[in-house]
Amino acid sequence: MVALPSLRGLQAFEAAARTGSFAAAAEELSVSAAAVSQLIRTVEQQMGRKLFHRVNRRVVLTEAGVEMLPRLTMAFHEIGSVSRELGGDAFRPRLVVSVPPSMAMGWLSQRLAGFVASHGAVDISLRGDDDPVPFDRELIDIRLSYGPHYREHPTEDIVRDAVYPVCAPGFARAIKPGGGPLAGLSLIHTDWGPTGAAFPSWRTWFEAAEIEPGRAARRGLSANSSRAALDLAISGLGVALAQGVFCADAVEDSRLVRPVARALELRQPYCLTIPERSARRDVVAAFRKWLIAECIRAVRSPALVAPSSDGQ
Repeated sequence: MVALPSLRGLQAFEAAARTGSFAAAAEELSVSAAAVSQLIRTVEQQMGRKLFHRVNRRVVLTEAGVEMLPRLTMAFHEIGSVSRELGGDAFRPRLVVSVPPSMAMGWLSQRLAGFVASHGAVDISLRGDDDPVPFDRELIDIRLSYGPHYREHPTEDIVRDAVYPVCAPGFARAIKPGGGPLAGLSLIHTDWGPTGAAFPSWRTWFEAAEIEPGRAARRGLSANSSRAALDLAISGLGVALAQGVFCADAVEDSRLVRPVARALELRQPYCLTIPERSARRDVVAAFRKWLIAECIRAVRSPALVAPSSDGQ
């Protein structure tokens, strides 16, 4: 009869493979690096498969190791979840939430207290990630993204947003009705970079408004995140094209105004992806319902229905 690998040995392999280091795995498991090495060697002997290539002081996963890692990581995550749930009040559920960086910095972080207040104590790991994200390696439970990037996991469309010209109230006084004078003012541009989705440009907005901007469509400040562009507008440095989900709060409390009415609908919806391994967890289901409601509330804010200053 073939001996099954010990749980401790499998833990040593999973930690070393995930961290890329025997020393890091040893620190995580509170043992020596030599003990980790011995545990893994024993697992390799019992399985009859080599799991790591040892190159000088580095370790690299073999094909067999690559095949094993995600399944073991998910298994240990599930064991931990069951242990915490059975532990009652002594343990709190853990939730790994991944969103675009602009949503993590301010928008979602400011709202999480509302979820905790309604749901109860929960350990949340909030990650600001660009696409694509490694669901299994990082044990991500729920991912909010712009566009359907993850059809290999259950994914649903949440809501389709739009971008709105917004600026500080003082800045809006220089804008005349019709929107044409926007071409002569300082514009704030958003560029998500070569790997990001195409963000609506000022040139696109002027074309939709049937306005000839000249060189103004290329001039002004530029930011590589939606949140940064919004902050520049709030500071009175120009007019930004901002997603409703981000600018609704600032328009509602009059830190920003909509100087003209014309908006541009985004090409893709916001999407929510939840791996099957996480979908059965009560805390994930509760967070999903809450997050969808928060997104829809912001995107469909009454403050975005009509411009907050005279304009086309």
